[in-house]
Amino acid sequence: MLLALHKPYGVLSQFTPEPGSRWRTLADFGLPKNVYALGRLDADSEGLLLLSDEPGLNSRLLDPKNAHRREYWAQVERIPTEETLTRLARGGIVIDAYRTLPCRARLLDPAPALPPRDPPIRVRLSVPDAWLSLELIEGKNRQVRRMTAAVGHPTLRLVRARIGGFTLGDLAPGHWRELTAPERATVLA
Repeated sequence: MLLALHKPYGVLSQFTPEPGSRWRTLADFGLPKNVYALGRLDADSEGLLLLSDEPGLNSRLLDPKNAHRREYWAQVERIPTEETLTRLARGGIVIDAYRTLPCRARLLDPAPALPPRDPPIRVRLSVPDAWLSLELIEGKNRQVRRMTAAVGHPTLRLVRARIGGFTLGDLAPGHWRELTAPERATVLA
C-alpha cells in the first residue's frame, strides 16, 4: 500500500510523540495500521509525505544513488539573483561538513497557489520574499533550509510539492489517500 498525505505545519513525521513536544504526530490522521513514513518532513515543513507498509521502498526512493527526485517549494526572504540560483543548483554548499549534490533551482513566478499556513509566516514589510523550486535527489536534515540560508535567503515556508512524478496536487492539508496503480508508477519511476 502506498499513501499520500498532505502533512500540515506542526506535525512530526512519526507516530510516537516526543516527550514534552508541542507537535502533533501522524497518529492524529486516521492512517491505516502498519504504515510508516517514507522519509521525513520536519515539523515546521509541509507538503507531500508518502507512507507505505512495503519494506524496501524507503531506500528505493531516498537513497541518493537512485537519483529519485523530490521537489520543494521554499518561500524565502528577498529575491534571489540568477547567480544565487546557479550557486544553489551547482551544489557544493557545505552543511555540517557535507557538500550538497547538484540540484535544480528556479524562481516560481507566479507564486504557487497554496492554502494559508496556520500559523502564518512572519512578514517583514521592508523585506520582499520570493518562492523557489528546488529539486533534489538527497535529503539531509533540514537541507533546503540550510541551503537557502547559506546563500543569504532564509526560508520562511517550505512545502514538498513532488516525489518522483507524483505531485501534491489539490490534496488538502491533513488529508491522505491511497495512490492508484498509475500514480504509484509515477512515484517509483
